Amino acid sequence: MKYIPKTNLEIQINLTFYYFLNFINYKLHYLSIQLLNILLGFFISTTLSTIPAQTGDWGVIASAIIVTNQEIASKIIYKRDKHANCKQKNLRKNILLKYLNSIKIGILYGLFVDAFKLGS
Repeated sequence: MKYIPKTNLEIQINLTFYYFLNFINYKLHYLSIQLLNILLGFFISTTLSTIPAQTGDWGVIASAIIVTNQEIASKIIYKRDKHANCKQKNLRKNILLKYLNSIKIGILYGLFVDAFKLGS
């Protein structure tokens, strides 16, 4: 048998609790996907910095490719603010761009960590 609240106060408390739980669950889901994307970017940067460095002569070319990809991704991500009129239509595109941005941040973080490892 389902409990039915009888007073307005009970209804308000139940609704507040329900909306709070939904808010927390959404934010934790979003946060976990963002953290996974940052770790994926960190892995990509580690891979990109170690594989071409085995021969020694591909370091400059690999770094040029990484910087070019970072700049193209930044242009795509931050250009979208001009065309943000249709929120519903671009919602999926915005989510994918946020994921791309977190991967980009992970790549940059990984490159900084590798630079500090080489410097010490």
